[in-house]
Amino acid sequence: MFWLLLLLLAWAFAGTACTRLCVTAVRAADSDPGPESADGGPELTLYEAAFLSGGPGRVADVTLVSMARQRRLLLAHTGWATVVDPCGRDEIERSVIGAIGPQGQSRIAPVRARAAGTDEVRRLADRLVRTGLAVPEGAPAVGTAVRHVRAAALAVAVLGAVALLLPLPTGTSRPMVAVWFALPLVLTLSCLAIARFEVHPYSPWASAAGQRRLGTLLRRRRAGDEPSPLTAVALRGIRAIGEPELRAAFAHRDAPPRE
Repeated sequence: MFWLLLLLLAWAFAGTACTRLCVTAVRAADSDPGPESADGGPELTLYEAAFLSGGPGRVADVTLVSMARQRRLLLAHTGWATVVDPCGRDEIERSVIGAIGPQGQSRIAPVRARAAGTDEVRRLADRLVRTGLAVPEGAPAVGTAVRHVRAAALAVAVLGAVALLLPLPTGTSRPMVAVWFALPLVLTLSCLAIARFEVHPYSPWASAAGQRRLGTLLRRRRAGDEPSPLTAVALRGIRAIGEPELRAAFAHRDAPPRE
């Protein structure tokens, strides 16, 4: 009756993952101020939109691109950043300049990593959390719970396949075993379908209210009401950069440092 142990294990995976997803989704819904928050409050700044879309790293990317377009920072196609104007215009720019270091030159990858972890970016995150637009650090994310359910569905399928390949006791038919394993598989797939319909997209940074605010910003941009050319980078990341030179610089940001 080894297949029964596999069935119990499959139910344990499915039940735990689906319960975690339900609890996480309910907590996210309880903290949601409602649809009216999408149009309420001040409009998102560029840094706020970048954080809600891609986290601290996106804030660093937007700042680097902004300063490069203003010729206050040189981003070489070899993946190096060089300070041209050492006077940042806000605290985020000053944190990026500080991340480059006193020599005024560094590779883009470590600059991005250091800038993303500065106090200035953490204060931005805290401000968004207080307003209910960002997910608190350490809080269970719906996207993570969804990934756990996906893994549980895969585990159930694998356990079911193993059970069907094993010798079965007399009187136990393989179709019956398949039906028993189909039940936890249906449970996980149903949870994934409901989550896709109810709480998609799954963001580790923006709360439900933050995602609606981002949606409002995106609709305004598509309507031609958003004047900033950096909005696409804030919302979509470095793949939205139009200049070939800047794209090349970020393409080389993870290359090994030169000797």
